[in-house]
Amino acid sequence: MPMTSQAAHDYNSLIERKPALLEESRAFLEQRLNEVRFVFGGRMLSPYLRPHFVTRREWQQMTKTCETVWSAIEKVGRIAPTDKVMLEQIGLTAGERELVAVDPGYENVSVTSRLDSFLTDETYQFVELNAECPAGIAYQDVAAEIFCGLPLMREFTQQHRVTPMYCRQNMLDALLTIYERVRGRGEKPQIGIVDYKGLPTQREFELFKEFFESHGYLATIADPRDLEMREGKLYYDDFRIDLVYRRVLTTELLEKIDECSAFVEAYKTGAAVFVNSFRTKYVHKKMLFGVLTDKRHQHYFSGAEQEAIRRSVPWTRRIEEAKTTYKDEEIDLLEFVRSNRDRLVLKPNDDYGGHGIFIGWESDAGAWDEAIEKALAGDYAAQERVTTSREVFPFVDETGVHMIDQLLDLDPLLFFGRVAGAFTRLSSSSLANVTSGAGMVPTMIVE
Repeated sequence: MPMTSQAAHDYNSLIERKPALLEESRAFLEQRLNEVRFVFGGRMLSPYLRPHFVTRREWQQMTKTCETVWSAIEKVGRIAPTDKVMLEQIGLTAGERELVAVDPGYENVSVTSRLDSFLTDETYQFVELNAECPAGIAYQDVAAEIFCGLPLMREFTQQHRVTPMYCRQNMLDALLTIYERVRGRGEKPQIGIVDYKGLPTQREFELFKEFFESHGYLATIADPRDLEMREGKLYYDDFRIDLVYRRVLTTELLEKIDECSAFVEAYKTGAAVFVNSFRTKYVHKKMLFGVLTDKRHQHYFSGAEQEAIRRSVPWTRRIEEAKTTYKDEEIDLLEFVRSNRDRLVLKPNDDYGGHGIFIGWESDAGAWDEAIEKALAGDYAAQERVTTSREVFPFVDETGVHMIDQLLDLDPLLFFGRVAGAFTRLSSSSLANVTSGAGMVPTMIVE
């Protein structure tokens, strides 16, 4: 077996050989998850007794691929504002165009991002990029701390060297680096974690607030509708916000933009430094992959970038009446999509959480035709199916521990285009996202 599979096999065998350790680990996990309120939308986020293992070699290969593709993505972010074809492909709305026109005070198209991917023995492929305000960083850190303390893990590490990864410090460093670039050295900035109230990610905001404060930075969690501008500064009640850790999505902000006037004014006037900026929209949409895989733009990319795109970025096109290319051959796009449902998925150009996704290989011909009509009426992309990976994990519920087969969505976390860590989302269905019910585990390097 490949080493990663061998590590998983060794861990699962340990469960069979030492049932007392299993029960002890289950009790430990449940206690610690409850102590830290490790929840997403009211449910336990990580009901598993094993992390996801990758080998050092796999990690190095993943890192190289991510960072090579990222260099191409950064080029898209720089070129899109002046390339009409590229900009039209990406599909910014009028409200988004107004926000991206504002200079945030720094050049980075996305300071913190997440590439969602699948790793197998033969392939490493991405399915999308979250360049705007990726969730999961603090969850990953806390999960890694808990999983390292599992009795099963302590036994496992007697025979295997395991390296956990932590990224909250990377997030804080990235925030401070951008703040210093924009404002220069000076007083410590006060940090506002900004998103709407009542979202399932609230607990992660609290974990970040605790982390920032433990490192000497005053922080608050604020709804953009509750902010005010006073004498050229941004405030939440009496708390002055110098540095915005932006978690509110642009699309959701625009839906209530009249209620968020102070927040938008602070961005436009530079009253606070925003990370990420709204210019992430150039690379956040699903049609980013359409740009990367379109032969009209290949001259912008280096040979190494083109090869990484060819191997790891799935063919993607906007759903419309058009001629395009597939593997260098001209095709009628809609005809191709209708006749190849077994290898295509339809995605909204700008949504998350699995909303509005149509999976061709799980649809019959009638349902697929209906999906195409819905896609034509909206802003949708067709994307080629990638090779997915699965492993057996020990899953905990109220009835005990069960060994269940799970889909693995591996999510590297990047800061300034460099990979610093990752977590893995697990699911029994074809959609591996926590909003639609999946769970997550920390990703760890095993040697």
